[in-house]
Amino acid sequence: MTQASYKQFCPLAMAAEVLCTRWTLVLIRELVAGSVRFNDLRRGVPKMSPTLLSQRLKELEAAGVVERKPLRSEKGVFEYHLTPAGRDLSAVVDALGSWGQKWVTSDSSLDNMDVSLLMWDMRRNLNSTPLPKKRTVIQFIYTDLPASKKHWWLVVEPNGEVDLCWSDPGFETDLYVTTDLRTMTSIWMGLTSVEQARRNLNLSGPQSIVKSMQAWLGLSPFAVVKKIAA
Repeated sequence: MTQASYKQFCPLAMAAEVLCTRWTLVLIRELVAGSVRFNDLRRGVPKMSPTLLSQRLKELEAAGVVERKPLRSEKGVFEYHLTPAGRDLSAVVDALGSWGQKWVTSDSSLDNMDVSLLMWDMRRNLNSTPLPKKRTVIQFIYTDLPASKKHWWLVVEPNGEVDLCWSDPGFETDLYVTTDLRTMTSIWMGLTSVEQARRNLNLSGPQSIVKSMQAWLGLSPFAVVKKIAA
């Protein structure tokens, strides 16, 4: 790795040399969550430059955490898969995320909002079971964001696959969700519920989809952890 060595034989110090460079643990979070393509990893870490992402992937590959595999169906395209050592970090990611949810203050968390990451995580964690057994299109309209980031669409197919679009996909919209970014981020993090946030949510669509929003909405995997910090 590029950072200076701690020069300690302690296993924790040696692990920190591999994992504690900037963005590395966040990148591992994305790999643990199932992203394997470079562009998908970029969407999970939207504020990380492509150059730094490429560098960190090379470092993790050299450390035996990640394995780069060519995709046979697409020439020149690679996927990044966790090795057994990488998969063993899943418990580390869970423990750190749970600690952050439990002890980092809500205000600190909500000071770092990112609509691209929020929508990407909502797409990844959405539960299609409560939705109609047909293509369902949900449009999110963020009233406090500029026009370029204001509109987002989740397209849920009958087989449960979910696509995220930042331009109109051309399908009829089933549900319009009009809100502000802080409200939606707070719901996603489990800091408040859909019902508790209704004064800041304008939901327009079939009542069956409206009433089941808490069930189908993709929340943070750490939303179940009770926050202790104020």
